[in-house]
Amino acid sequence: MTAQYETKPSDRAGMPPGVPHIIGNEAAERFSFYGMKGILVVFMSQYLHLMGETPGVAMEQTTVSSHYHLFNFWVYITPLLGALISDFFFGKYRTIITLSLVYVVGHGALALMGWTGDAKTWLFVGLALIAIGSGGIKPCVSAHVGDQFGANNAHLLPKIFNWFYFSINLGAMISILLTPWLLEWYGPHWAFGIPGVLMALATFIFWLGRKRFVHIPAGGMQTARELISPTGLTSIARILPLFLFVAVFWALFDQTGSTWIFQSQDMDRRFLGQEWLPSQIQSVNSLFVLTLIPLFTYLVYPAISRVWPLTPLRKIGIGLFIMALAFVLVAFVQVRIDSGGRPNIGWQLVAYLFLTISEVMVSIVALEFAYTQAPKTMKSIVMSLFLAAVALGNLFTAGVNAFIKIETPYDKVSKLEQTAAGGSIRIKDFQQAGFDQKFGTADDLLLEDGGITSLATDSLESVVGLFSSFEKTFPSDEEGNQLLKGQKDPWGRPLSYERLNSLTARIASAGPDGKAKTKWDLGVLLSLPEPTSVKGKSWSDRFRPEEPWLAKRKRELGLAKEKTAGDKQEYPFTVTAYAGGGTRLEGASYFWFFAGLMLLTAIVFIPYALRYRGETILQS
Repeated sequence: MTAQYETKPSDRAGMPPGVPHIIGNEAAERFSFYGMKGILVVFMSQYLHLMGETPGVAMEQTTVSSHYHLFNFWVYITPLLGALISDFFFGKYRTIITLSLVYVVGHGALALMGWTGDAKTWLFVGLALIAIGSGGIKPCVSAHVGDQFGANNAHLLPKIFNWFYFSINLGAMISILLTPWLLEWYGPHWAFGIPGVLMALATFIFWLGRKRFVHIPAGGMQTARELISPTGLTSIARILPLFLFVAVFWALFDQTGSTWIFQSQDMDRRFLGQEWLPSQIQSVNSLFVLTLIPLFTYLVYPAISRVWPLTPLRKIGIGLFIMALAFVLVAFVQVRIDSGGRPNIGWQLVAYLFLTISEVMVSIVALEFAYTQAPKTMKSIVMSLFLAAVALGNLFTAGVNAFIKIETPYDKVSKLEQTAAGGSIRIKDFQQAGFDQKFGTADDLLLEDGGITSLATDSLESVVGLFSSFEKTFPSDEEGNQLLKGQKDPWGRPLSYERLNSLTARIASAGPDGKAKTKWDLGVLLSLPEPTSVKGKSWSDRFRPEEPWLAKRKRELGLAKEKTAGDKQEYPFTVTAYAGGGTRLEGASYFWFFAGLMLLTAIVFIPYALRYRGETILQS
């Protein structure tokens, strides 16, 4: 480190001069990250299979959720690598600036999807680079904030961590409002490209502050000695159980980007005179954070502390119980959806309010607390362990979604998609033998332009007409099964009916194996169109094209036929055949499971908090 950089905090009592650069960098970087992540599940489920020259098979929701949370796992486990590089070799500044460039290249890979090569390859390469870049800088940035403060201005740390979190959510809120709109109207290249530009801007802002920062040198072997010393091991041992509790919190919290989006697709999203896109609903979390941080910092915490002193661990404990309440609310919302209702999105916004209160009391407080409990040369390592708790929570959620997923009999189709995308064959030429492994029987599968049919499809679709009178919503399970009474599948077994929500129902056969909830299930999904709403004037209308990007893309691939005056619609709903897939933990039961897990975690946290003993350690 050259002499032009300060290597330890000065004696100043006010705000360190490098802090504005860190806050500005964080706002732009979080715009790029949350903008990309906010549209990821919608992109994977609705767009990815249409990015090549030949349409493929859309991912199911459980698969998308599993991939989404696995990506989160890698984003939050790579901080361990970043911390080791920072604390042992290069220091925080050089680690941040180098990995930020990797981060920018990752965004570029996402923006190039569909231009050339296989879109899935570009997606996973881009996500891998973003995981390395974003994850690698995470522990360094938050620890770099703390490094700017010494004994004379350490009292500003709680407020600066709150404002640090404020900048995160300001960038996140703007991007989550903008990028879903860009994806809807201008497509993936713009939706992923603009966050990449913001990441390049974030890197530039951080570079501009290089001469104003305090650059704490890498600890080298001193870090290794402190890590394995009795003090270092004791500090880690004390804090690790806290991170396990925080991991469960993140297992629930990060589902706002996956299962909560899928839930919002089944809700009435008209609110405050505006129809919201499913991915945009997440922005309310950032809006609530921007409101609640100053409210809790200056009013709520001081008021409670006058009666009952609020230690960091007490704040975290209360926040864990509030997170359980948030999932109880979304479980009740899902009960309404499962029974055929279409509740207003306002009910989910109430759940978001409780979720955000929990975030303010758990995430912000635990982040600051972890920094203060870490030995001086191990700040980045301890911060990376805090972030590894986020990774562990997402790995758990990904595992749950992978465990409850019902496989499909055409999982090997992905290899054919890659061949078809680069060659002349069409995916609709693909046929696969079914359960009996013989061609020409009722369980054969035909993949045609992204849709699944079988020789049993005709018998399944022959009963669809029984539901043709339902134009606004589907009947209850009892009414639907009564309509199907006496109807058989090709193997002589009764067909079953299930209403999934107000606009979607399922007619299913247990398939050739005779067992429900296996990959050999065959059926059809009936989907009513979303109710049209009278849209008010919007400032964004003047900036969008005539039709959404997805509709245009389907037309280009021949999946959407032009309607003519002579066309007649046979049913008021669309009919889609499927084979296998789905989930073993459907509807509200999924959310009840996580609500119960969070409640149990909050209860077990109480004795840990009562027994915890630690000390505050700051740079000097």
